[in-house]
Amino acid sequence: MGSVLALSSRPGRQNSPFPQDRPPSRWDKRDGRLPNPGSFDGLHRNCKDVFPQQVEGVKMIINKTLSSFFKVSHTFHLSAVAPSNYRFHVEYLQSDIDSKETSSPMLIGEMDSSGSLNAHSLFHLTERIRAKAVFQTQQSQFVTWQFETEYRGSDFTAAVTMANPDVLRESVIMVAHFLQSVSPQLVLGGELVYHRGRAEEGGILTLAGQYSGPNWVATVNAGKGGAHASYYHRANKQIQVGVEFEASTRTQETTFSFGYQMELPEANMTFRGMLDSRCIIGGVLEKRLCPLPATLIMGAFVNHRGDKLQVGLGVNVG
Repeated sequence: MGSVLALSSRPGRQNSPFPQDRPPSRWDKRDGRLPNPGSFDGLHRNCKDVFPQQVEGVKMIINKTLSSFFKVSHTFHLSAVAPSNYRFHVEYLQSDIDSKETSSPMLIGEMDSSGSLNAHSLFHLTERIRAKAVFQTQQSQFVTWQFETEYRGSDFTAAVTMANPDVLRESVIMVAHFLQSVSPQLVLGGELVYHRGRAEEGGILTLAGQYSGPNWVATVNAGKGGAHASYYHRANKQIQVGVEFEASTRTQETTFSFGYQMELPEANMTFRGMLDSRCIIGGVLEKRLCPLPATLIMGAFVNHRGDKLQVGLGVNVG
């Protein structure tokens, strides 16, 4: 179910396809009111952004901004592990993301050389209510279609998602999220997942909590399906670290990961590294090639337990 409800097709670092999904910084509020806690999917995002994305093979990304609200990109990927492919990515955005005009939709689509399609759409119905739809095909077969409605109050967020509804097979996945700001630092909430099919029917309840300090964030999710805890800390302007713990009752696996990010503004470089309990060590270096509008990406990941090595090189233009 995680793969169904967390789709992303963007070539960059941003995990969510919509910039508005990012939770606001809760320690910048000074008017005395409790802030909105953001979306449920963004609880662990601060920690996850510290970890490097695994790279393999040779990749070139060419970005082109056609107007203030229309962007396209071309991705060429040569891989020795998976089939090489080409992806065409299109974004239709509001002319000003920070604009208070919420009637304009946001559309994102991506198609690869095999014919597979990822499509996202976001509509602001009112200032507090928005609707999102996600479609994914694997070549000519639909594999995912989901619809989400979210309401953001002044100090809480409530959302309902319906995924892969099938009337003929009598199957559906329903997910309900709720987050409440208890104090400027503390957020509590939960997730209820209900799935129904011809062979089985059931639900999973997960409780969540997040506590934020001036330069750190601690988050935990726990339920019948397992537990997920993370800790993010910004040591200074250059260094950020993150620790993540995940335990699954379905796979009977437990993993522990440590990641860090180092910014070198004088050298126009960013380095992200990680180490986990599966004996995987990896790092990705991003170097902005000033004055050219390009970024060089180099990465390597070593799996000592599986005796595997993956090395990647990429260029992001635009």
